[in-house]
Amino acid sequence: MADVKPFRAERYDEAEAGPLQELVAPPYDVISSEERARYLARSPYNVVHLTLPDDEQQAARDLADWRRRGVLARDREPSFWLLSQDYTGPDGVARRRSGLVASLRAEPYERGVVLPHERTHSRPKEGRLRLLRATRTELEPIFLLYEGDPPPVPDGAPDLESGGDRLWRRAAAPSFDDAELLIADGHHRYETALAYAAEGGSPYLMVVLVPTRQEGLTIFPTHRVAQHVDGARGTPIEKPGDQLPGVVLYRDGRYELLESDALDVDVVERIAPEGVTYTPQREEAVATVDRGDAEAAFLLRPTRIEDVWAVARRGDTMPQKSTYFYPKLTSGLLFHPLD
Repeated sequence: MADVKPFRAERYDEAEAGPLQELVAPPYDVISSEERARYLARSPYNVVHLTLPDDEQQAARDLADWRRRGVLARDREPSFWLLSQDYTGPDGVARRRSGLVASLRAEPYERGVVLPHERTHSRPKEGRLRLLRATRTELEPIFLLYEGDPPPVPDGAPDLESGGDRLWRRAAAPSFDDAELLIADGHHRYETALAYAAEGGSPYLMVVLVPTRQEGLTIFPTHRVAQHVDGARGTPIEKPGDQLPGVVLYRDGRYELLESDALDVDVVERIAPEGVTYTPQREEAVATVDRGDAEAAFLLRPTRIEDVWAVARRGDTMPQKSTYFYPKLTSGLLFHPLD
């Protein structure tokens, strides 16, 4: 049974902090060092000062200072929040995705309440745990899926708005007692919340619960660019169109089809290429090879949502970067203090 409840959100007071669009940012794990510098320079109150600080204690000092000066203000009453995101995907199609922002009690995976689908690594979790200990605040939401229909988007003006993100405060929410929750994005942060709770800290974290039965829920592929492929061979094909026939290996200006019944991400993992980097843009993957900056590129189809569920329900996990849910959730719209 999922323990989902409202929470007393903390958020920017724009009268003190400035326009919200100058304060928000993508999640910490998709920000490059160059992008981090730009966000830090954008405003002394940009959320990246907290999510990607020079050190965790500095983040805690900044957070305390912002609270003291009224840059952040906390709601008097707990609420749920309806989130609507209008966006244009990498395919150029405009869509809308909706979900519910709430507080969720983190449960160990073996209880079957929350299911993972990707493997995690210890180093990112160690850094996130130090940050959580220092700030005692969930600074970014994680992205969870459940099988259901999207909530209706209100006609009235939102309580909070930045770019394509709109938020309405809500007093009630549908029941999640029998829901299975699948982590779409945020595996490291979820497992950090479990570790924090095991130390005696609050077991709750901020989540966005996104129903699967909506056109705005999309997964795009993440292509692999490799320095070495160690003799992988496929069937030569012509340059593929928008719909790939399977995993396509590109090198030396030629395309090869790697035929297999396995998921695309598993096909590449079995080949075990070396020096792998990732990109959601097929053109960028091909251009990297053409420039001579990599030996080959593996062009992948998007992983289907039903395949992600099937893997999770079997208790299996997929390789890193198996799914690319777009858009990412915005950090800095709401904060979830744990005190």
